Amino acid sequence: MNNAALAEASVPSPPPSLLAQLRANPRLPLMVAAALAVAALAALWLWSRAPDFRVLYGNVSDRDGGAIMTALQQMNVPYRFAEGGTALMVPAGKVAEVRLRLASQGLPKGGAVGFELMDNQKFGTSQFAEQINYQRALEGELARSINAISAVESARVHLALPKPALFVRDQKKPSASVVLTLHRGRAIDDAQVNAIVHLVSSSVAELSPKSISVVDQHGKLLTSPAAARGLDGSQLKYVQEIEQAYTRRIEAILQPLLGAGNVHAQVAADIDFSIVEATDEKHRPNQEPGSAAVRSQQSSESVQQAGMAAAGVPGALSNQPPATPTAPLTRPPDAPRVEGQLQMSTELAGLAGTRAGNARRDATINYEVDRTLRHVQQAPGAVRRVSVAVVVNHRDTTNAQGKRVTQALAPAELEQIRNLVKEAVGFSAERGDSLNVVNSAFVAESPAPELPLWKQPENVALAKSAGWTLLLALLGLYAWLSVVRPLLRKHLQPAAPAQVAAATAAPALAAGPDPAQEDSAARHADNLQYAREIAGKEPLMVAVLLKNWMAQHER
Repeated sequence: MNNAALAEASVPSPPPSLLAQLRANPRLPLMVAAALAVAALAALWLWSRAPDFRVLYGNVSDRDGGAIMTALQQMNVPYRFAEGGTALMVPAGKVAEVRLRLASQGLPKGGAVGFELMDNQKFGTSQFAEQINYQRALEGELARSINAISAVESARVHLALPKPALFVRDQKKPSASVVLTLHRGRAIDDAQVNAIVHLVSSSVAELSPKSISVVDQHGKLLTSPAAARGLDGSQLKYVQEIEQAYTRRIEAILQPLLGAGNVHAQVAADIDFSIVEATDEKHRPNQEPGSAAVRSQQSSESVQQAGMAAAGVPGALSNQPPATPTAPLTRPPDAPRVEGQLQMSTELAGLAGTRAGNARRDATINYEVDRTLRHVQQAPGAVRRVSVAVVVNHRDTTNAQGKRVTQALAPAELEQIRNLVKEAVGFSAERGDSLNVVNSAFVAESPAPELPLWKQPENVALAKSAGWTLLLALLGLYAWLSVVRPLLRKHLQPAAPAQVAAATAAPALAAGPDPAQEDSAARHADNLQYAREIAGKEPLMVAVLLKNWMAQHER
């Protein structure tokens, strides 16, 4: 045995690969697959046993969040944060219980206190302290109510409540201001601002909506646009609804006559939103005699009769002759007789006609005065004026040559259309309504130029999707042919015969060298060395020899 053979035999063989070990032991892949299945089942079981977390409180402030975390840790309740740390989550089965237990501790306290501030009033509290606590409680309750609006994250309410005065002229009206912090990316419309204003004004006695200011977190005054216009969102919406209703009524009554798309109408309505209260009092003159109503009547009669007693003027004047009488040139007119005047009694008239008697009569009659008192309150939303514009398309007809042409409507047809529109909108000339009907040919909309197939958006999107799919498929095919398949061939190809012989001879070498095998290997090595030397020195002879060997092998 030569030294080369001993050196080759003494070199240790490389350890078998993992795939070779798997092929040599068929039970090992089954064991690995079973382990993976058990691990997957265990992970699925643990995932199914994981608690389902639900939101306990959302939009929790930092102060309330710390207090709630401390309480949850004391109760041994697991918790998580969500939505960037603003929402606190606990297991779904404990949400109700945790909320009740936290409410018993007064959590969350929130940004403002409500009427619970009045629960801990101490004995001997001054009237000023009670008033301040009541104002704080009212502000806190209003802030909580405003926080219920979806777009509002938090709110602060400031109330200015003046002290009551003894005299009416010294009393001052309360006022309020509201500061809103809106959620990120959200806005509040005029209707919601008006709702907040009316909510605050209805909660405070004698607080006018005009005395309330609403400001957002950016310092923008939200109540100024509505106050400047004098209109709110509901009023503008009402005007739009009135105009759209008129437009639909006009088009609905004309489309059966003219066809769909051949009539277009626009209506501008002037709506009166002012609230008018009028009181009218009228006094009419006296009515005809006999029809007036007597309110009160008072009469007085007096009769004096001298009888047989002496009469005359005592003294010397009675012995003198009377003066010459003079008659008046004109007779004073008789006093007008008033209807209903009491007539003189017969006895009084007889006594008044005698010389010795005296009569006296007083009468007072009061009549009712006509009075009409009317109180009218006009509700807002009355239509003050309506302006209507209607455009009618020409009618399509066929001429004598059979060609389709457009023709204007006759004046009688236009007048009929005007009458229909007037009836549809309730046209009133006294109100100042205006109507304008125009008959004109509509401009036909030119069709958009047809795009080629390779420029159409849907085809471009389909091509992009197909291109990405094809690119991914090509990348996958390249990875399979260039990387995965060669690796599989390299590790899954059967072992070479030399490796099998080496693996077979490895146990024999480990057991001990065989002298016969060593001698044969040495001779084989010597022959190979001799053949190499001859091939290097005499290549022609080696070629002839190989040719003869091949010819003998073919025979």
